[in-house]
Amino acid sequence: MRLEVAAQAEQALKERRRSMAGRTGCGLCGADSLGQVRLALPQAPEVMVATQAMFKAHAMLRSKQPEKLRTGATHAAAWANLQGDIVLVREDVGRHNALDKLIGALLKAKHDMASGFVCITSRASFEMVQKTVKAGAGVLTAVSAPTSLAVELAQDHNLVLAAMVRGEQFNAYSHGHRLFSTPQHSMTEEVHHGH
Repeated sequence: MRLEVAAQAEQALKERRRSMAGRTGCGLCGADSLGQVRLALPQAPEVMVATQAMFKAHAMLRSKQPEKLRTGATHAAAWANLQGDIVLVREDVGRHNALDKLIGALLKAKHDMASGFVCITSRASFEMVQKTVKAGAGVLTAVSAPTSLAVELAQDHNLVLAAMVRGEQFNAYSHGHRLFSTPQHSMTEEVHHGH
């Protein structure tokens, strides 16, 4: 392939200089500062999710990952409806790529982003939160822990962030009041400060 980069685009590329060769990843690797990757974001929609739906979706997700079952080496990002049924799943060796694929499929299918929530099989990093908010979703649930910067971003942009979703337990890191549950389910509201 032969490419010619316009002068204007070349300047933009120079401003987002990387100090290493690109590879599968989040777009954060090699950037000199967070200012280069932090996007102007809207406020996430006010979506309410039953904890039972979240547990159901995460339990169902394990069986909806054929590449993970075959290789043991992929992450998944899924879209679940408010009843907890998985509607779409995308897999990739890179957790960010799996989420990008899912968001692309949701946009292509013209899904109403307030009609469900995102489930990921990885940690909830700053970039995963940013992508979820940018896509217009109101809830992100993750199997692993979030970073403090992810929590701060979720709080600032009205995104429900639930992580450490395991069995019927989880931690709500931001806007946990929009996760409703019955008494037998465990929920912990955690507030983190710093970066």
